[in-house]
Amino acid sequence: MQISNLHKWDLSYKEAVGLQKKLASRVKFTPIKKRPKLVAGLDCAFSKDGKKIISAVVVLNLENFQIVEIVSAVRKLTFPYIPGLLSFREAPVCIAAAKKLKTEPDVFIIDGQGFAHPRRFGLACHLGLFFDKPTIGCAKSRLLGSYEEPPLQKGSVTFLEDKTMPGVKRKGKSSEVIGAVLRTRTNVKPVFVSVGYKCTLRNAIDIVLKCTRGFRLPEPTRLADQIVSRLVSAQMMVKDSL
Repeated sequence: MQISNLHKWDLSYKEAVGLQKKLASRVKFTPIKKRPKLVAGLDCAFSKDGKKIISAVVVLNLENFQIVEIVSAVRKLTFPYIPGLLSFREAPVCIAAAKKLKTEPDVFIIDGQGFAHPRRFGLACHLGLFFDKPTIGCAKSRLLGSYEEPPLQKGSVTFLEDKTMPGVKRKGKSSEVIGAVLRTRTNVKPVFVSVGYKCTLRNAIDIVLKCTRGFRLPEPTRLADQIVSRLVSAQMMVKDSL
């Protein structure tokens, strides 16, 4: 899979924020016209000592939910923890893992935010520009915005809105729709879905639902989460045996 080299990673806080604002204007909200067959889930986790970050990509065939490919990568952490700039900590290792793919996914589901970000440029948007593929942000928690709780049935959805910035007026209030709050399993907490790149919010909602099989998380990212958890544990076991 061809991956672009958009920019360097050795950036100051001011440079990183400026880059996010610049790249946010390149995010594309284009409909996915062809039903995706290969869907990749991408997740990452930090080592117990906080010095390394591990990423895994799991590619599933959406027709039968069979695993097509699993790849992973480990990198040293080089960027500090700064709210709103998490992609500068996580994206390098995610890209390193994706570069190992022999198959080419149709869509990536990222465990993190996309457009639902203060500068409208979360991890899913950032990676979408590098991959030049449709990407979807599917987060376990909200970063910002307000919403009404969706009904308890699977498939129920409400909109996540940012009322701190001028946007489209809905119900007499100035706000901007930045994502969706989606119930992927009846009577279970919803997930927060947003556009990453080259898809619409409707596409993102539909694809996440199609990838869900009895669990809260879509299957590709649920499996990627399991892989990185095992890799973190394996690294601890190796360290303890030294």
